[in-house]
Amino acid sequence: MRNARTTRRTTVPASCAALLIAGCVLPAGAGAAPLPDPSAAPTPTATASASAAPTPSALKPIDPAALQSSVERAARKLKVPGAVVLLRTPQGTFRAQVGTTELGTTTPPTTADHFRIASNTKTMTAALITLLAQDGRLRLDDPVSDYVAGVPNGDHITLSELLKMRSGLYNYTNAPELSAALDADPGKARTPREMLDIAFKRPPNFAPDTSYEYSNTNYVLLGLVAEKAGGRPLAEQFRTRLFAPLGLKGTSLPALVDTSLPGPYAHGYMYGSTAYALVDQPYPADVRAAARSGKLRPVDYTHQNPSYAHAAGGAVSTADDLATWIRALVTGKVLNAGFQRQWRDSPQSEDPAATDGQKYGYGITHQRFGPNASMYYHGGELPGFNSFIGHDPVNDVTLVVWTNLTLSPDGRTTAQAMLPTLLNQIYAGLALPSGID
Repeated sequence: MRNARTTRRTTVPASCAALLIAGCVLPAGAGAAPLPDPSAAPTPTATASASAAPTPSALKPIDPAALQSSVERAARKLKVPGAVVLLRTPQGTFRAQVGTTELGTTTPPTTADHFRIASNTKTMTAALITLLAQDGRLRLDDPVSDYVAGVPNGDHITLSELLKMRSGLYNYTNAPELSAALDADPGKARTPREMLDIAFKRPPNFAPDTSYEYSNTNYVLLGLVAEKAGGRPLAEQFRTRLFAPLGLKGTSLPALVDTSLPGPYAHGYMYGSTAYALVDQPYPADVRAAARSGKLRPVDYTHQNPSYAHAAGGAVSTADDLATWIRALVTGKVLNAGFQRQWRDSPQSEDPAATDGQKYGYGITHQRFGPNASMYYHGGELPGFNSFIGHDPVNDVTLVVWTNLTLSPDGRTTAQAMLPTLLNQIYAGLALPSGID
């Protein structure tokens, strides 16, 4: 459900010299092999849907064969059953699709397959809250206590601080009783209020707006705020305000009792219990060894009820829809000009002492990673799936990645672990160590 794991954030590099990506920390002595020679690449299944256009200087020409080959290698290294990469640049649209949607079958994944997008849902919740502010139904500097009772420090936490992860409220998905309950009864529906009760039993971690900490509690609260201010259920507002206007026919927020996925869909897998996805609990050595050797089979989490995530991470979508969504959001197709500027300027440094320039704003991370490139992005992680969505407005690059394995045997978030390899193929002048090739 998180944008990335707490200590291994989804991060795009601040310089071209190094990359720190969630789940991509290299083991001691690991190195990155060079990108494949396109002339020696196998017959690709990656495809380009448009003829080449003039390439901006920041971008490389995209080689579909090299893209396909690199995703295949990464999937094998990470032991991912299936993976999809959807890339749109001024040169056209490129797809790399490898593996299978379900273990034991040979059905290849596609960009039209439905999967659980986890914390990428936050981009939608934040956009809806901003739209409600645009409508005058709320103000972003309103205290959350105006909308939801019983919030610790609620009179002093603004909606803007919730959006930017600066409330200090305890993250309910860190609570061990939640992962234990999900393992014991994976199909049970859980309400937002029940999740808040878990969080509010613990004291806040810091005073409002004095620090940054990624917390799903913030976005569960914002879902309730949106329902009160908008006067309609969150799923209905998502559909009418966000999905329908953009033609996102494959995107939805399931009802709390719904554990199904629309067809076609991918199954989602993870080794071990739910806790490995919800908190930074590393795999024990024996689990890592058994998973690498194939003796341990991953658990099928496809139909675990995602209601505990809801506004923080409960949506379902497709790669095609997500590419349309993130580009529309970043380029001003969702909000009016004034609120688009406010959304665009909302990212605030997560760590003022850090040099990588990573900032979190209204349901979005922004980072500059080269003199001519920056990206607005988010990631998603829950049991069964890992994903990344991003748009670079400077160079008109849209990137969507999803996998149907949450964590590799060595504990890396799988979609995000592919990012260095992909960015190396998109941008000129990068030489980012991936630990995959």
